[in-house]
Amino acid sequence: MMKSAQRKVPGEKMMRLDKYLKVSRLIKRRTVANEACDAGRVMINGKAAKAGTEVKVGDKITISFGNKDVAVEVLDVQETVHKEDVGNLYRYI
Repeated sequence: MMKSAQRKVPGEKMMRLDKYLKVSRLIKRRTVANEACDAGRVMINGKAAKAGTEVKVGDKITISFGNKDVAVEVLDVQETVHKEDVGNLYRYI
């Protein structure tokens, strides 16, 4: 059963966090994205997120890379995207 915050809205695009991080090229490989999630270095909307957490438009993702944090807002969710169009998936905040 889904949590109330994760309820699926018809027509709303959602994707697993680890896959989104790979598709958006925020993290190069899905296995590395999984490891970052397992280590608690990825947060969605201020809460630690597991690799299977669903990402949707409007979510704010924060990733801790050693000594710096990267924060982005999800603008779009797509299964595949060309390298040139990656910037349309998120914006830095």
